[in-house]
Amino acid sequence: MRNTTLILGITLSCLGYASGQGRAGVRELSVNEFTASPAPEWSDLFLRKSGWLGGDGIFAIPFSGRDAQREDSILFLFSDTVLGEIDEAALKSGFSLVNNSVALLNGKSPDPDKAAFRIASSGEGHRAVFVPKSDKPDKDTYFWLGDGFVNPDAGKDLFIFAYKITNTHDHSAFPFKETGNAVIRIPAGSHFPYADHEQFTLPFNDYHAGGETISFGAGIYNNSRAAGEASPDGFVYIYGTKGPTKKLVAARVKPDRLTSFDQWEFRGEQGWSKNAGGVAALSDSVSNELSVSMLAPGKYALVYQLSSIFPEICMQVGPTPYGPFGPRIILYKTSADIRDPDLFTYNAKAHPALSAPGELLISYNVNTFKFLEVLPKQPNLYRPRFVRIQFSQSSKSK
Repeated sequence: MRNTTLILGITLSCLGYASGQGRAGVRELSVNEFTASPAPEWSDLFLRKSGWLGGDGIFAIPFSGRDAQREDSILFLFSDTVLGEIDEAALKSGFSLVNNSVALLNGKSPDPDKAAFRIASSGEGHRAVFVPKSDKPDKDTYFWLGDGFVNPDAGKDLFIFAYKITNTHDHSAFPFKETGNAVIRIPAGSHFPYADHEQFTLPFNDYHAGGETISFGAGIYNNSRAAGEASPDGFVYIYGTKGPTKKLVAARVKPDRLTSFDQWEFRGEQGWSKNAGGVAALSDSVSNELSVSMLAPGKYALVYQLSSIFPEICMQVGPTPYGPFGPRIILYKTSADIRDPDLFTYNAKAHPALSAPGELLISYNVNTFKFLEVLPKQPNLYRPRFVRIQFSQSSKSK
């Protein structure tokens, strides 16, 4: 794994994802009948004692570009990352943080022996993998990573959305602000740390106007034939959050035109248009990271954590990737697992590439407002946890 490249040209046999076919006939899935339980085998994959100890955010990207590919490998994306050593139950002094990192999983099973956590290095030590390109580099400005996907319609290049974040030093609970939105394009076959990547600035926000801005890249759904989707319409959907109430908004574009921003369309009250300013709220109180995926034909699941940091992991289901989404269904409450009052959970999302038919594997993150005080005592707190949602299915004759 040390010399792993982005092998994005995998052409292996594909599992018929969400095809709805079973031996006894059509499988009907009930979104209101399900069981929810922790998935410790996935949570433990990120339980480590040396090197990469934890990361903020997690997105799982299949190398094939197809969520349902049976034989595949996964690229995990993380934002702020803790690096260090744990001695018994305590974090040793000298730990450090970088603003983003990645991990590679050979296969789709949570096998620690097949996972490699990758942190970029420089002459001064470790650094983030992706750094905003600028004529005047600024140590207070960096990237947090959003969702991404391998794009079979664009040479199987990897596209990752990124938020440009700038420290404010205002001593608030969240002493930073978003100052840009970008797309990172990594050529197929690129070697870590992907020095040959390109960066494209999204033009849809005016960060100086003082109005509500949109953070595009909270979730991606590639509903194309090349992505192996069962009901493709030929678009990749890019979801974002707008304003302090975290309204869900959506844009779409043909996958081979992703960085042609004049080709983007935005979902408004009257349908799709090129007017980014007319984008409509499809839901509210969602999280900064979320997912949309197809559970079954005509059933698209929006999964998020309520207002990002409340304990409720929610789902809304709609007949299309852009809704209209139905009422909130509470899938799971993270308070069942996190009882320490100094900790909070946030940014739940489903990972369809890691989910079996009829289920959703969902992650959420753990953090604390007393980071430097609590982390040395609980050095493994800052990592994703996973739960498995299994939906009731029944067979009906054709």
